[in-house]
This record gives sequence, structure tokens and C-alpha cells, in this order.
Amino acid sequence: MKDNLAITATGLVKRFGDRRVVDGVDIAVPMGAIYGVLGPNGAGKTTTLRMLLGIIEPDEGHRSLLGHARPREASDQIGYLPEERGLYPAMKARDAIAFMGALRGLDWREGRKRAATMMEAAGLGHAVDDKIRKLSKGMAQLVQLLGSVVHQPDLLVLDEPFSGLDPVNQERLEALIIAERDRGATILFSTHIMSHAERLCDGLAIIAGGKRRFEGTVAQARGLLPQQVHYVPHNNAPGLLSLLPSDATREGDGWKFIMPPTGIETLLSTLIGAGHGISGLSIERPGLHDAFVKIVGPAALEAAQ
Repeated sequence: MKDNLAITATGLVKRFGDRRVVDGVDIAVPMGAIYGVLGPNGAGKTTTLRMLLGIIEPDEGHRSLLGHARPREASDQIGYLPEERGLYPAMKARDAIAFMGALRGLDWREGRKRAATMMEAAGLGHAVDDKIRKLSKGMAQLVQLLGSVVHQPDLLVLDEPFSGLDPVNQERLEALIIAERDRGATILFSTHIMSHAERLCDGLAIIAGGKRRFEGTVAQARGLLPQQVHYVPHNNAPGLLSLLPSDATREGDGWKFIMPPTGIETLLSTLIGAGHGISGLSIERPGLHDAFVKIVGPAALEAAQ
């Protein structure tokens, strides 16, 4: 596989009628990484994943998946959780997982054995023999996810996996994704929920309007925005505001402003010398959500509403 990459894509284009849903997307996913494809609703995330998997063919561009130019040749090495969930409601949870594994070449009895072990580890041991129709939406979604990994794939592709899950099941899903990465699998997932990407992703691509707007790490995305300073003085006496940067705004007992180009030391010396002192000080980089909004732009976000 080229440069130890699990997935490469160059210039992917997909048209539906006169509309370019995906317009020249490039992606490179390292082996063993958790990689996120982020974007607002309607950005082209699902179409991109489906082209990478060979479910639909691109109109232009090339892609390679686990060393295969034809992605379907690697199907038994892949686990896939589509955006549209679907399980047989009359099937028992353990059997549903084993069935999904059997579709990828896993022995039925081994699949049932693994299913029981995996459900126990995921906190669903009590529901092993429950029929799918009796499970909550979140439990059924976790069962389908377990069915996607029961054959121990080299690549796991999850389309909006956190959608519709309550906080407890979101934590279970995050733990499962990390466990799969630690096992050696590569995980590719799409989402529009920044908090999950910020906690999980080794790398990410941001797509909006069918185009890739950014590719890199979470730190690199956050690094596109300046650091923010929150300063709380001992003394808020008149004259303080005139010493602060022009963008300073009141926040609680203190002030918030962008880190000055020359750093914070000179400003703090001035504030201390003027008798205002320091009661509190924090310096932080804006989160991934803020970077996402900057990268995507308000026009793309409004179009997704």
C-alpha cells in the first residue's frame, strides 16, 4: 500500500444530474489511524464514503482502498456501518451480529461466540438473546456496529455513527472505536458533530459544498485561529480598558481578547505596573468547532440548513 496508506483518493467527482455533489475531493488515510470526514449536512460526506468503498463509481478521479484499485476486491477486509440503519427485527441480537459476520466470510458458530463476548464488553450482555424489535434505537445501533466489526476487519467505515445515540451509548461507541484502533484497524467515519472528532481523530478532512476545504490534524485545524486570552484583574479601576488590546470584550469578572502579536508578557507587565494586577489568567486555542466554522464559512453552513 502506497506510503502505508489505507485509503487514497484523488480528484473524486460525482454528479447527480446537473449538480456536482462531490467536486474534486482528495483524501489520504494512514494505516491504523482514526480519520474523520467532517462537514455540514449535504456536504457530500456520504457520497464520498460510498465512492471510496466502491458502492458507487466516481465520474472522475481515482481511489485505492487497502491496496486495491477496485475497492470491492477488499470487501471481506472491511466493516461498514451505513447511514441508513437496518436489521431484521425478528432476529436475535447475537444472531444478527453473526449473520453480518457471515456475509464477510466468518464462520457462523464463531460469529455467535464472538457476538456474545462483544455484547458483554459493550454493556449489552443482558440482551444477547433479545430480538432486535425489543431493543432501544441506541442498543440496536450498537448491535449493528458490532456486526460491522465481528469479522475483525482491517478497515472500519462508519457513516454518521453517533447520530441518534444518547450520551451513554455515544461513550460506548467511542470506546469501541478506540478499541478497534488499538487492535490495529483503520477507522474512517463521517460526522457533523465536532466533539467526537476532536476527541477521537488522528487526522481529518473537512468537506463543504462537495469540496475538500482542509486536511490535517485537529491541532492543525485549531491552529488556524489565534489563541484567546481570558484575563481577570485584581482591580477593575478606570483606565484598565485603555491598556487592553482593542478587541477586548467583557466576560464575567474579566476580559477576553486575542493574544497580542508580541505575546502576553509585555501586556501583563504594563497591567501590573498600572496597579491592576492579575487575579486569573488563561490562554487557550479555540476548539475544533470554531476552526470548522472558519474553514467552512457561514455561506456553506447556511446552505446546509
